[in-house]
Amino acid sequence: MEFEIWWLLGIPLFFSLGWIAARVDIRQLISESSSLPKGYFKGLNFLLNDQPDKAIDAFIEILKLNPETVELHFALGNLFRRRGETERAIRVHQNLLSRPDLPIEQQTQAMFELGQDYLKAGLLDRAEETFNQLVAGQYAIPARKALLEIYQKEKEWLRAIDAAHALQESGAGGRQKEIAQFYCEIAQDELVHTHPEAAMLMLDKAIATDRHNVRAAILTGDIHLAKGDVEQAVLAWRRVEQQSVPHVALVAQRLMDGYRKLERPHEGLNLLKSYMAETPSIDLLEVVFKATLELETVAEANQLVSSELRRTPTLLGLDKLLDARMMTAPPEVLPELSIVKNLVSGYAQKFTRYQCTHCGFKARQFYWQCPGCSKWETYPPRRTEELNVMN
Repeated sequence: MEFEIWWLLGIPLFFSLGWIAARVDIRQLISESSSLPKGYFKGLNFLLNDQPDKAIDAFIEILKLNPETVELHFALGNLFRRRGETERAIRVHQNLLSRPDLPIEQQTQAMFELGQDYLKAGLLDRAEETFNQLVAGQYAIPARKALLEIYQKEKEWLRAIDAAHALQESGAGGRQKEIAQFYCEIAQDELVHTHPEAAMLMLDKAIATDRHNVRAAILTGDIHLAKGDVEQAVLAWRRVEQQSVPHVALVAQRLMDGYRKLERPHEGLNLLKSYMAETPSIDLLEVVFKATLELETVAEANQLVSSELRRTPTLLGLDKLLDARMMTAPPEVLPELSIVKNLVSGYAQKFTRYQCTHCGFKARQFYWQCPGCSKWETYPPRRTEELNVMN
């Protein structure tokens, strides 16, 4: 009982201490609030009432009267940029730069933030001009990264190569993979404009930069084919297996067409079957299935798909199996089989996509650079359903 009485006596004491602490906090808050300019509360009120233009005007007026509120403007500008209100962000950072008495460190920060505003707004020329002024200071590495992003957006691949080399030299990590892809982009452009020799020169540089670059091997085959040298084209495409077996699916149709032109289609089919035995692939199965129907028998095509479906059960594989079964099915079961086939095909189409491992962006075709996040070589050469089955 004595212990409980002491606790009862202590309750008023704790309450008094809490009241005193609260009074101290309130006084401190009032003191700090009174030191803030009235325009701060005015601007805050405009923000809360969804009047951002008037809020900016109020905050800019504060800056003219009180330079110590610079950090408030940086926070405000970044907030607008994150919300996609780039015009307002640009206005905030431009007003910061217009102050002649702004310290050099904060001027540099404001310029960097303004460059990011321009980049977010798609004003690439202005962004490039701004970041080029920052490549020698404390923002050198992020400015060079931004320039690299700009050159890729503009598809200025030679300038992107220079920017990537500059980043490497500044200690920002290796960029061999990206540089090799830039050379491949130039080579592809040259190939489109029927300049095979110039394209091959770029591919040599790509391979010298990154000897594991699969795309360079594929494009080398494409160039040989454009020049009429089918044998060399096939040899180039076959080198893909040495670099990455899963990527063979990307050249399977090229290989099969090449062997047909060389009048050795069975050799091509057997080669693709050996690849499929090594690594399952829906895209590879598609090519092998069609070639088996053409060069062998429906029964062998049926057996091929059935075996592959047992090894890797997928809806896309089942769709191929139904194709084969419908070719030999009795007429009386074809209507029911056709219904099943259409149903399976409809669902299978949802899985005939590639998916970026970085951002998850899905696409029906294979990309070397993700359209969603712009990262290079983030698409596995397998469909999403295959990846789910394998995991």
